[in-house]
Amino acid sequence: MLYRRSYETLLKWKESKTNPRKAICLAGARQTGKTTLIREFAKKNYEYFVEINFVTDNNAAKIFSGSLDADTITANLTAYVRKPMPMGKTLLFLDEIQECPEARTAIKFLVEDGRYDCAESGSLLGIRHKNVKSYPVGYEEIRHIHPMDFSEFMLANGVQDSTIDYLRECFEKRVPVSDSVHSAICRLYYVWLVVGGMPEAVQRYVDRHDIAEVIAYQKDILEQYRLDISKYAEGSGKPKIRAIFDRLPSQLGEKNRRFFVTSVDKNARLQNYEESFKWLEDAGVALPCRNLLQPVLPLSLNEKRSLFKLYMNDTGLLCASYLNNVQFALLNGELGINLGSILENAIAQQLKANGFTLNYFDSKQHGETDFVLQNGSEIMPIEVKSGNDYKKHKALDNLLAVEAWNLKQAYVLCKDNLHTEGKICYLPWYMSVFIRPPQFSEKFIYSVDLSALQ
Repeated sequence: MLYRRSYETLLKWKESKTNPRKAICLAGARQTGKTTLIREFAKKNYEYFVEINFVTDNNAAKIFSGSLDADTITANLTAYVRKPMPMGKTLLFLDEIQECPEARTAIKFLVEDGRYDCAESGSLLGIRHKNVKSYPVGYEEIRHIHPMDFSEFMLANGVQDSTIDYLRECFEKRVPVSDSVHSAICRLYYVWLVVGGMPEAVQRYVDRHDIAEVIAYQKDILEQYRLDISKYAEGSGKPKIRAIFDRLPSQLGEKNRRFFVTSVDKNARLQNYEESFKWLEDAGVALPCRNLLQPVLPLSLNEKRSLFKLYMNDTGLLCASYLNNVQFALLNGELGINLGSILENAIAQQLKANGFTLNYFDSKQHGETDFVLQNGSEIMPIEVKSGNDYKKHKALDNLLAVEAWNLKQAYVLCKDNLHTEGKICYLPWYMSVFIRPPQFSEKFIYSVDLSALQ
């Protein structure tokens, strides 16, 4: 199995001391590897495993059609699966749970009962929420699964942990990577731009290195997304969602990457399309990046939501959606101005997988900066450069010059090796895997000394 960082999330969940243990719910777009991940986890960590898929098994929903108390559900489950389900030794996996709203409601009672550990997965949980009568609030941990990021792609292709540790050390110490390693990782990064992070696409590349086979599979996923729009989108929203989805690559190809709703219909108004954009976001298919009024904390309160860029959830799918053959040029490192949108999409995908909310800043006075992230208590501007003129970044210089914003450091992601000049750190594109928000440890104990009040 391909290594996924989310496997560590599942291990932490199983080792947690909460009583009763909440259900773990993996949410994300189709084909991101949710089912495979849970199966592999169950194989290594449980004596007994029961899987119910509500898409492939049309009768499975009947298990939850009656009373939802734990005893009734357990009786129905054991009669249906005809497998032993010993208490404390069984993982119950409800796959594609969005197809059975009653099962989602039943999670609360299964968790309270505590007989089995429960796992769920869903591809369209954000879309089909209206059908769930009662959410198991407080009884499940929802974790979002993204396509494989570049660090996972490196491991899949045989890059050693020690090499990744070396790259991380260079990033943390702000020292250049050795020329040989830098050159090799750059070449692999070009491959990731084309193959992307859908696990099956990655596996096919690792097994046979057949790019044509990978592209054919990616086109199948794109068609599946279109079928999902036809099946799950409601009423008049279907043509709007489909039009946005089909226009996404060409809009990213525009000079400032911004999505203009008039590209869909010259008479269109944003307020009539907001639900359609939200649908694609909730389905995990598109990644919105919203403009900021100004780059100050908290960024969420400074979003100008009417101005945004819309990225594809996976760089490989974006390449496959282009009509012209861009893969050959990318594999040869030809990241000129016409292919800069693919590189920017790849960085957006990586930053999202790292845990950031995506924002950018564009104003007439200062120009446009590709990404502005909230990194703890600091603001982090990022420019993505595809060509040789990566030291030309007027908009970024303008941001750093505003004393009131007190921006301490900025990144320029480029083809060159790591080096620093003043407030700007130039990083090779692949080092975006190490740009992560601060993480609290599992214990975050904080107390206030009130002895003076006694």
